[in-house]
Amino acid sequence: MEKKNRIEKVTRNVKEMALYLGACSVGIVTRDNLVGGPPSTDLSYVLPEAKSAICFALSLDQNAIEPYLSKKDHQSHNLDNTQKSLLASGIALEIANYLKQNGYPAVAQAANIEYRADTKNGPFDELPPISHRYLAVRSGIGHFGLSGNVITKKDGAAIALASVVTEAELNPTDPLLKEDNYCDNCRLCIASCAAGFMDPKDKVVISMGGIEFTYSKRRHHVRCDYVCGGFAGLHKSGKWSTWSPSRFPIPETDDGFMKMLPEAAEAFVKRPSPKEGPYHFLMPGHKLELTCCHCMLVCHPDKDVRKKRHQLLIKSGVIVQYPDGSRKAVTPEEAMKQIDSMEPERKVLYEYPK
Repeated sequence: MEKKNRIEKVTRNVKEMALYLGACSVGIVTRDNLVGGPPSTDLSYVLPEAKSAICFALSLDQNAIEPYLSKKDHQSHNLDNTQKSLLASGIALEIANYLKQNGYPAVAQAANIEYRADTKNGPFDELPPISHRYLAVRSGIGHFGLSGNVITKKDGAAIALASVVTEAELNPTDPLLKEDNYCDNCRLCIASCAAGFMDPKDKVVISMGGIEFTYSKRRHHVRCDYVCGGFAGLHKSGKWSTWSPSRFPIPETDDGFMKMLPEAAEAFVKRPSPKEGPYHFLMPGHKLELTCCHCMLVCHPDKDVRKKRHQLLIKSGVIVQYPDGSRKAVTPEEAMKQIDSMEPERKVLYEYPK
């Protein structure tokens, strides 16, 4: 009874701690909850004797989303996204320290930019030690949307996630009911992705602890790296872009992305460096541009808001960059004029030689 009471107290405290420090939702999973799941649900990978994990979400600033999608304000969402991820990582560290001080070994899992080193290509495979997404849906923080992003009733997909793996036998929380998932396969996440990262037809079904979860199959992660990372951003329609000023082609096949990436990366390094954005050790120059996130930001529990955000995006124009590094959204026609007026040595930084 004493052990049970202690576990209940610790469980209650870590949940309250996450919420007090800034999380909007928190859940707990055990190893049994994750049986049968993908490799990145194996808690023992980061802590051999792990018995449970705490996962939590932080809300992104909803007020910064529409100005970002409409190409009116790049910095506000950029900074909010970066800072919320940092805060999520810090909360994970605080919870891990609390557990360790109470005699339970624990390991904090950063919000992002943490990859396994023992895969075929090491960090370049971008496989996380533990998937926050899987822990989040299994513990009841949210559902999977069609995009594969975790969506919540309050914030949609606009959240930051982090986790803590521990040897404490914490009491698990239940997953949400499937019928409460607001995702109605509207496909606006797919329509908002210039990279084609989500397969428009095929879906993935995973099982964790005997419960199945479904979302759109994701293509090779280099698609997201290439577009969300700022190497390219012009939609195939030519009518709108991400916040990237690059007009390098966005290939149809995964192999095409692999072939295009080296040249696009070389141009990326030579363009004026972004003034805002986090650092990422896999990026050329180690500076990351947050230029997309559209699938995450368009998705909202209110379908009318989703439609509005998608319309803001596709009517936002095309980004061009000036010699001082500043960026501005202009019409597709004006963008073409500006590109065509560039000196050849500058033009190749933005457009693949024809």
